[in-house]
Amino acid sequence: MTTTMEKETVVPEVEVLAPAAETPARTGGRSSVRGRAPRTGGRPRPPRERGEFEQVTIDARRVARVMAGGRRFNFSLVVVIGDKKGRVGVGLGKGVDTALAIDKATRDAKKHLLTVSRTASGSIPHQVSTKYASSTVEIIPSKGRGLVAGSAMRTVLDLAGVTDVVTKIHSRSKNKLTIARATIEALKKLRTK
Repeated sequence: MTTTMEKETVVPEVEVLAPAAETPARTGGRSSVRGRAPRTGGRPRPPRERGEFEQVTIDARRVARVMAGGRRFNFSLVVVIGDKKGRVGVGLGKGVDTALAIDKATRDAKKHLLTVSRTASGSIPHQVSTKYASSTVEIIPSKGRGLVAGSAMRTVLDLAGVTDVVTKIHSRSKNKLTIARATIEALKKLRTK
């Protein structure tokens, strides 16, 4: 006699839950990807104000001084500032780090601002040539040519807002500070007609 026993399958009772309410996305909290707070939180930073002058660093040198304990390094920077409306200045700054040297050079350039006499087209009234230290420069008005210049002369004339000139450096000196200062001396010689 063979009996077959049937197995009873028991189905456990399952509780049906209501759908969970969506949680709002967190802002300003920790990021789940990296484990740190995003940088967008906090107070909004006001936009940085632009000064009245544009500033360009044309020469940066690291100067070493040998002391008993080893070498000490300083930085020497040449900065040209200008508003492209006729005012321009060249400054030299020296400091232990570049930020300090840039601040000093900018203050020095603001002390030595020069207002350039320009024509209505933005050129200069007449040809001018000058020598400063080992640098000799010449600036020639040339209608319709734009600014034809090189080295530190281009930076100085561009920030002064001078156009339609051809320039020439007559010395073999490559020192950007003396070239920039020679250009400033040449612009000081200009006279209005």
